[in-house]
Amino acid sequence: MKRTAVATAAALLLAPLTACGGNAAAGGAGSTVTVTVGYQSKTINTVTAGTLLRSLGYFEKELNSLGDGRTYKVDWQDYATGAPITAQMTAGKIDIGSMGDFPLLINAARGKQLNRPTRLVSVTGYNLRGGLNTIVTAPDSKLTSLKDLKGKKVSTSVGSAADGTLVRALQRSGIDPNDGVEKLNQQPAVGASALAAGSTDALSQFVAWPGLLAYQGKAKALYDGAQLNLPTFHGVTAREDFAKKSPAVLKAFLKAQAEATDYLNAHPVTAAENVAKATGLPAEVVYLYNGAHGISTFDPAVKPQLVSALKQDVSVLKAAKLTGDVDVDAFVDDQYVKKALGASYAKQLAATPPAAASEAWPEGAEETKAFKSPAELLRYVVAHRDGIRAAYVPDATTGTVWFADKAVWVADGDQFLPFVAPATAQAYVSAHGGSRVITYADALERAA
Repeated sequence: MKRTAVATAAALLLAPLTACGGNAAAGGAGSTVTVTVGYQSKTINTVTAGTLLRSLGYFEKELNSLGDGRTYKVDWQDYATGAPITAQMTAGKIDIGSMGDFPLLINAARGKQLNRPTRLVSVTGYNLRGGLNTIVTAPDSKLTSLKDLKGKKVSTSVGSAADGTLVRALQRSGIDPNDGVEKLNQQPAVGASALAAGSTDALSQFVAWPGLLAYQGKAKALYDGAQLNLPTFHGVTAREDFAKKSPAVLKAFLKAQAEATDYLNAHPVTAAENVAKATGLPAEVVYLYNGAHGISTFDPAVKPQLVSALKQDVSVLKAAKLTGDVDVDAFVDDQYVKKALGASYAKQLAATPPAAASEAWPEGAEETKAFKSPAELLRYVVAHRDGIRAAYVPDATTGTVWFADKAVWVADGDQFLPFVAPATAQAYVSAHGGSRVITYADALERAA
């Protein structure tokens, strides 16, 4: 609502200026400035720009150290998906937001369309093969491969990275993503309820829903998104006008994000506990994605392979009529994160994910134990059956980490090979004579 010049002048005389959603650069010394950040607490691939960052207080600390005479306040706004964050950004009410790759493209398209341009300024977490998205079915489902979905009901969130995974996976399996399945456009929580109620045959969702449902015994994996071998990631977007008017504030945010990333990488178990406390998610699920060898790798650098993947994503959104062409090169703006990270940016840009490893999380431990092979992990679990909080293994084909007791196991001679989904396990068995699928209990017994 527009105010008259008299009312504006009176307000300035009566109270210090409070800036919110677009006015973060307004006001001089002694003014109060509010910076509004939109995040998704339960989308735990964004924690270094949201849940974890908020709990650590690093952004507020960086703002207080600016020394410009202003008082800064951060308004943290939590959302379930990226769509409402984009709506608030294009309305000038959110300054900085974090979301997945497909929502980022919609963010770019809506910003341009409404003359409220936004820019991708950093990355939170990524998986170079696409393992952040998974298609799951009910625990008692008879479906064993993606081809079994033909003619079935599948719940997903249209416009999300999980929907992108579903579309591409169906296409590779020879199923028309528009006519070959009955797609239900639902929020993740609604889709999870639909799967439990039997009103959908499968659910394609992003972190942390597949891992959560598997951990709770409410779902099992049907398709590992890493089979696509296409990078998926989440990132930070900022309004262009905010970035230009308040570069010091944006730099402070990105410095704080980098500090939160360092904290997560140095203290993965503690970070998982912090995020679990803030979100209500089980820490074991958080660690599946955000752990030392988790599905996600955290690094704020805007890597070329992620930008390349973003360009490939445009065609999927265009086919769904969710966007037109998106100028990805114009949307990506890493100048701010380069300034925030300084000399370390080049090193982080070249950094690669840690090598795959099996891990056991002992009860009461502040650190996990890593093992070079799944067989070593199995032997450790056998020797400490009553003292294991969680055990994790990387898929033998894709490297995607999964819960050891939820994985599909294959015995091949003296090797024990875990897989996220039954189809990949069966593909291995078909190609390796003498190997066969066994239960987790059998794997433990044989390893002992």
